[in-house]
Order: sequence, then structure tokens, then C-alpha cells
Amino acid sequence: MEILDGATVKRVLSAATTSAIYTAAAQTADWGAPLGSGDTLVIRIFQLSALIGRGAPKTVTLTI
Repeated sequence: MEILDGATVKRVLSAATTSAIYTAAAQTADWGAPLGSGDTLVIRIFQLSALIGRGAPKTVTLTI
């Protein structure tokens, strides 16, 4: 998963399960403070496969 700021990738998170944690410490490092109510976060998600590697991305905007 890529955390985006416009076209810039701010952070890359990896997980072996269906969820990943974007910690408050990482948010503070990336944005200057943890995200709060009403903030938005744009993420680009990829599924990895042993056969083809990184698949087609899905970009979504989350509202906190």
C-alpha cells in the first residue's frame, strides 16, 4: 500500500494479511500530526502474487 500526497508517495506499507496499520507516529512523521476527524487519506493498494508480482493498483480516498 502506498500513502500518497498528490503524486508523491509519502510512505509504503506492507502486510501479509488483509490489513495494515498506519501508526500515529508514522502519520506524524509524514504530515506533522496524526490524522483527525474530517481529514482525508489517499492510498494506492496493490495485491502481490508469486506468479506476476505486483498487480494492477486500486486508488481510494479515505475520510477519517
